[in-house]
Amino acid sequence: MKFTIKLAFILLFFSFVANAQIQALDVDSPRPKNLTQRWEIDTTAVRSTFLLTPYKPIYILLGKYSTHPNDQPHSENNSPEYIVPEGINYDNIELKFQLSFKTKVLQGVLWKSADLWVAYTQKSFWQVYNHDLSRPFREINYEPEVILNFPVNFKIFGFNTKMVGIAFNHLSNGKSDPFSRTLNRVIAHAGLERKNWTVYLRTWYGLSDNSGDNPDISDYTGRTDLNLIYTKNGHTVAFYGSYNMNFTSLPKGYAELSWSYPIKNNLKAYLQISHGYGESLIDYNHLQTTVGLGISLIEWL
Repeated sequence: MKFTIKLAFILLFFSFVANAQIQALDVDSPRPKNLTQRWEIDTTAVRSTFLLTPYKPIYILLGKYSTHPNDQPHSENNSPEYIVPEGINYDNIELKFQLSFKTKVLQGVLWKSADLWVAYTQKSFWQVYNHDLSRPFREINYEPEVILNFPVNFKIFGFNTKMVGIAFNHLSNGKSDPFSRTLNRVIAHAGLERKNWTVYLRTWYGLSDNSGDNPDISDYTGRTDLNLIYTKNGHTVAFYGSYNMNFTSLPKGYAELSWSYPIKNNLKAYLQISHGYGESLIDYNHLQTTVGLGISLIEWL
């Protein structure tokens, strides 16, 4: 009974937040379909400040299979407080969901050309089918950020560059030692598009690369990433890849491929496949392949 109530609450909350975002988008203009609309880049797309809008996808994977669950997380910091004494018997299959939104707080700053946004993303990994461990949340990642966006308009390799900017990003799992993980980044980004294609490029300086929680995290999860999105007839195929930019040793990073298939209105079937390091913060130095199936309500575009 407790399990059923918990799952029902998560699904209800998931639907409420996604619904709020969809309704917020309908206040002043149609749901965004390109970078100009999504980030209000020109005067034709400007709505208002403090309007809740989508940022990253909102989805729930009702079943996500891992080839190698991280039963005994460890940090590259080998001091005693970061050593896990014994492993935990996690299931190969768990539930994963993500909530994400942003809002513009200042418009027309810095020579009346930039917008300031704040955003929040939460990614949760729930061992909901693990009765022996009383169905715990294995990991929750909290990711607030501040984003300064500048509209631009020039072509590169046939793509229209629509925006560039800089962001401060904080990522943590809210746990104490030995499971505490933290990443602070200053990120430079650009957004490009062409017909049905959208590209996000980012590179960053990791302020937490030498922290006690997870030293050398960028050597595993990357220092730059690419998000490539293709949309057509309600389908969305997205590839996300990060790379550690280390050319003197074994390349490492993370790759994720997702596909959403329209079911009805905003409801879509959702498939996600990933391989590499850092699907979550606790897994930053853990190599695994995952396959998940569920539903999505908000996509990148």
